[in-house]
Amino acid sequence: MGRAAGIPSGFLTQVAHQPDAPALVWHHETTTYAELNQLAAAARQRIEQLDLADDEPVAILAKKSPLAIALVLACLQSGRRFLLPSPTLAEATLNSVVERAGCRVLLSPDDELPISARPQAPRAPRAIQPTDVSFMLTTSGSTGLPKVVPLSHVAVERFTAWACGKFCIGPGRTVLNYAPLNFDLCLLDIWTTLRYGGKVVLVDSDHATNGAHLLDLIVRHRVNVVQSVPMFYRLLVDAVSDPKPALDRVEHVIFTGDAIPARTLVELPELFGRARLYNIYGCTETNDSFIHEVDAIDLLDAGAEPLPLGRPLPGVRTLIVEPNGNVLTGSGTGELYVSTPFQTEGYLDQTLNADKFVPHPLGQDQLPYLRTGDLVRRTSDGRIVLQGRNDFQVKVRGVAVNTAEIERVLLDHDQVAEAAVVALADPVAGRKLHAAVRRSGDGRLNSLVLRQHTAQRLVAAAIPSTIRIVDEPLPKTSTGKVDRKLVERSFAVANNQGE
Repeated sequence: MGRAAGIPSGFLTQVAHQPDAPALVWHHETTTYAELNQLAAAARQRIEQLDLADDEPVAILAKKSPLAIALVLACLQSGRRFLLPSPTLAEATLNSVVERAGCRVLLSPDDELPISARPQAPRAPRAIQPTDVSFMLTTSGSTGLPKVVPLSHVAVERFTAWACGKFCIGPGRTVLNYAPLNFDLCLLDIWTTLRYGGKVVLVDSDHATNGAHLLDLIVRHRVNVVQSVPMFYRLLVDAVSDPKPALDRVEHVIFTGDAIPARTLVELPELFGRARLYNIYGCTETNDSFIHEVDAIDLLDAGAEPLPLGRPLPGVRTLIVEPNGNVLTGSGTGELYVSTPFQTEGYLDQTLNADKFVPHPLGQDQLPYLRTGDLVRRTSDGRIVLQGRNDFQVKVRGVAVNTAEIERVLLDHDQVAEAAVVALADPVAGRKLHAAVRRSGDGRLNSLVLRQHTAQRLVAAAIPSTIRIVDEPLPKTSTGKVDRKLVERSFAVANNQGE
C-alpha cells in the first residue's frame, strides 16, 4: 500500500482517466471527478493552515454534501485520521466523543478556516501504512456513550474491493446513497463508488422521508445499485401509484441495518422488476458479514420467520456460542461471534474491548472475534436466522420473550411504519411490555386492532400491556435506529404520572 493508497489513489486514478465523468449528484446538480478533486484540494489546503501535528486526527461534523465529501477526501489524501460523529448528537455527547477521539479541531464544510492569500502547494502526504487508521466511526450509543470504532486503510480497502466486485460498481454505474455520512453504509454507497469510478446520487436528509422524491431520484438518475434500511423501501412502496415508475435500471437492491418486514419484502420484486434482492447483516465494528440473495421460497415463506442471514462474505469466520460457552455444531440457538477481514482492531478506548473482542472459545484459531450480542438460530438445514439480541430477552410472568420478535410482528401489520417494544419493571408481573408504534396509511389504526394482530402470532405473555400509537417518527440514535432508551424513558415517565 503506497503513500496515498486505497480510496485516495483509486479516486485520483479516476480524476486522471475520466475527469469530466460525474462523481456526485446533489440536488440534481452534478459534480465531476475533476471538480470534486478541486474541492478536496481546497479543503486540504485549509486544513494544512491549522496548527496540527502530522498524525493528529480531526473531527468532521457534516451533513452530507459535496463539500462534506471533499473534506473527507482531503483527510484521506493527506493520510490524516478523522472522526465522523453524527450531526444529531447532543452537544455534551458530541464533545465527549470528540475529546475521546483525541480531536482538538471540529470541522464542518461551512467553517471559515484560515487560508493564505496566495495558494500553496499541499504538503506531500505522510507515508501511509496498511494498518494506519483512516475512518473513525461511532456505534449508535444505544447502551451508553457512542464507542469510537477506528478502521484501518487495509480493512476499508478490502471491503471496497469486495463491494465493487459483488455489485459491479465502476465507471458508467450509478449508486444511490441514502445513509448519512457518518454511517458505515457509506463505505459501499459513497467510498466504493468514488474509489472505482461510479456516480453517487446523494439523498438530502431533509427529504429522506419523502417516498415520491426518492422514487424520482432513482428513475431520473437511472440508478443501478440501491442500498438502504428497511424503512426506505416501505417509503418507496407507499409512494407508488399508477402508472408505476420505471425502476428497470436497478440491478441490485440491498436492505440492511434491521429485519425487513414481510409485507415490504413481498412487494419489492414487482417494484424492482429486474433487480436481485439481498439481505445483508453486519455491525459497525466488523462491517458486512453475511449476505443472502432473496429467492422465490423466501417470498412464499415471508412472514413465517425472518430472512436468513445467508452466507459469510469471503474471509469471514463465524461461530454460534451457547450460554454455557460451547460452540454450536448443529441446530440450536446462541450468540453470534464474527471475525471479518474488514473489521476494526478494537475500540479506540481499549478498556472497552475485554468483553467484546475475544479469542475463539476453544482456541481453534488466532482470530479476534466480535461478540455481536445478537441471538441467532441455526435450523436443521443450516440456515441462520436472527432471533433478537441478548439484551432484548426478558421474562414476563415467568415466560421468556424477545422484544425484537414482538417488534417484527408489529411491523408486519400493513399500517405500522415503525415499532419499538420495551420492558419496564412491574411489582406483579416482574416486567410489563410497552409498545410505541408509528402508524402509516389513513390513520385508522388503533390499539385494539394491534392487540388482535399480535394475539394471532404471539404467546399471551408477549402481547404488550400498553400500545401507544403516534403519527410522528420515533426517536432515533446517532446511527438512525430507533432509540429504545428514549422510548423506555417516555413510558417510565408516563407510568409515574399515572398514564
